Amino acid sequence: MLCTACKQQGNNQLANNQFKFTTSDSIVLPVKVSGKGDPCLFVPGGPGGGYLSFEQLGGNNLESFLTMIYMDPRGSGSAQNANNYHMDRLLKDMDDLRAKLGIDKIYLMSHSFGGIIMINYAKKYPQHTKGLILVNSTLYFFNPDALAEQISFGYKLIGKDTTIKVKNTDSLFAGDMAMRAKLSKVHLGYKLLTDSIKTLVQFDKLDSLHPRTNDFAYKILSPVMDKSKKMIYPEYFKDYNKLSPDINVPVLIINGTNDHAVGTNTYKLMKFPNQKVVQIDGGHLLYYEKNKAFVDAVKNFIKETDK
Repeated sequence: MLCTACKQQGNNQLANNQFKFTTSDSIVLPVKVSGKGDPCLFVPGGPGGGYLSFEQLGGNNLESFLTMIYMDPRGSGSAQNANNYHMDRLLKDMDDLRAKLGIDKIYLMSHSFGGIIMINYAKKYPQHTKGLILVNSTLYFFNPDALAEQISFGYKLIGKDTTIKVKNTDSLFAGDMAMRAKLSKVHLGYKLLTDSIKTLVQFDKLDSLHPRTNDFAYKILSPVMDKSKKMIYPEYFKDYNKLSPDINVPVLIINGTNDHAVGTNTYKLMKFPNQKVVQIDGGHLLYYEKNKAFVDAVKNFIKETDK
């Protein structure tokens, strides 16, 4: 049930609140509205992540100039599981929430895998998209170059230089899984996300305090892990960089120079007509570890876009 008190007020400012949003097919999603300024919908990465770690570990510093709308997608974070995880269904959830809140145009912010969802929203609902903010995001989940980079980096961490010659996605994915298993044995898996184990401890501690589902991630990834299973959701594994030239709204791309989770050069594949790239010295979790630089980049982008 939507809290009607959260709808836009006469001054176009959304009232701050936290509530459960029930989708048109009766799936309950947690939503939090907090801050002031232009509305900005944040959908987390993962796949299957929740908004809580982003909000509480630095994302809330955006609330001094943006009205942040945090939402856990179906089957992710602490949202309810569902039978339908098709992309169009997730996009409808987002747009139905936008409509219920009385917002005409909205900024969209993604982290990591969330970029795949956000670019599809902008493509399907351009009339309601004010701008995109892609934070350490990918538009191609199994980008071969990013996988090859990740494998090479992982083996370098355990003192083994390797040259990746294969370009087949299945082979690269298998190689990536093998590399991750070796990293786990020497307790270095966190290095793909951050240089500091303390950062991961903070994230794990926060996640442990709240219920969490991985149903969305399981349903879309299980056929990738087990080829005997039928692929039901192939749309999440397409190269959406190819869509970027068709998205004409302002776009901010925040890239980590040491982000080996999505790849340090992934941003180069994005060809939005009206894009700005901000490079920040750091890894995949810039919004936490490099919070001031992250917040400043977003603030400057909003100022420029709202001129």
